[in-house]
Amino acid sequence: MFKKSSKLNNVLYDVRGPVVDEAERMESSGVQILKLNIGNPAPFGFRTPDEVIYDMRQQLTECEGYSPAKGLFAARKAIMQYAQLKNIPNVTIEDIYTGNGVSELINLSMSALLDDGDEILIPSPDYPLWTACATLAGGKAVHYLCDEQADWYPDLADIRKKITRHTKAIVIINPNNPTGALYPKEVLEGIVEIARQHHLIIFSDEIYDRLVMDGGEHISIASLAPDLFCVTFSGLSKSHMIAGFRIGWMILSGNKAIAQDYIEGIRMLSNMRLCSNVPAQSIVQTALGGYQSVSNYLTPGGRIYEQRECIYQALKDIPGLSVVKPKAAFYMFPKLDVKKFHITNDEQFALDLLRDKKILLIHGGGFHWEQPDHFRVVYLPRIEVLKESADKIADFLSYYQQNRR
Repeated sequence: MFKKSSKLNNVLYDVRGPVVDEAERMESSGVQILKLNIGNPAPFGFRTPDEVIYDMRQQLTECEGYSPAKGLFAARKAIMQYAQLKNIPNVTIEDIYTGNGVSELINLSMSALLDDGDEILIPSPDYPLWTACATLAGGKAVHYLCDEQADWYPDLADIRKKITRHTKAIVIINPNNPTGALYPKEVLEGIVEIARQHHLIIFSDEIYDRLVMDGGEHISIASLAPDLFCVTFSGLSKSHMIAGFRIGWMILSGNKAIAQDYIEGIRMLSNMRLCSNVPAQSIVQTALGGYQSVSNYLTPGGRIYEQRECIYQALKDIPGLSVVKPKAAFYMFPKLDVKKFHITNDEQFALDLLRDKKILLIHGGGFHWEQPDHFRVVYLPRIEVLKESADKIADFLSYYQQNRR
């Protein structure tokens, strides 16, 4: 008998976990499922800009070999210029690494940093890959709270409380998945000050930085921390609706002198995987320059904006549900009244909803939220699908009692 590695014992990735497995089993038997579970734009009719597809086709024959480990020069140059627009300090082309999506680079950056027993602060709720990669690297993920009563902003007091002599770094996800929060400058400055006092690396996951609504402005935390070592992650999967192309990047900035040995570790792991997807790298320059078609989705009349309005209004009117209106990305994180519905297990809630109403969503525990009272909704589907889903959720909650079934 061959068993899985014990390193996986505390690893969780329920975005593709047991509830999703049950949905696939149901689909295989002919059941149609309404999917509100994953931020993958293409199945919902979001198309890649024509110019991006055209430019990739033109360059395909030039992308048959490996690129340099960090990525094509033109791609990294475009990313460097993007970093300049975001006011990220002290960045050269050598500080930029392309990856097969941000996911690969999260894994790489954690593996290069953490030793057994090292601690890293990660938000709760989180995007679970951060906790999984930190755990696999031998580190300990320590979850600081984001405060639902304060628009899901990080709780600075809770962050301070959870720092120990083993803490090496802090992760922020801004704009946030799963809450859709967009962090204001004063919150970011508070995090920078904590990192400064305790000599922490800042890892900032900014993959949704171009999906901001209501006139908001995304600020890269690295732009506020020129004296600290920061690693900023972004990519094209969401902003250009090309999740399947797998193209992301990370930018090293600020005080690199204090991280030279760590940077050597990053370079080593980057070399070991040879390079990221070269055809996808070839369109970074096209995608980052010129007209940004995603902007059309984010204003009144645009799909993402109108779909957010639809599902927000529908969910907040359901008895026993409350929800903070998201300002960015395409997620929201509604709260269940656990006393009203007698809920003690949020994964069971998600399974019951799936089996009764054929709706697939991810429970809050899948994002390292400890209380069994939240779930994440992805509002990429069209309005008619979102309305149908909200109606079915409302009907389900009109009779649902978890511990009296």
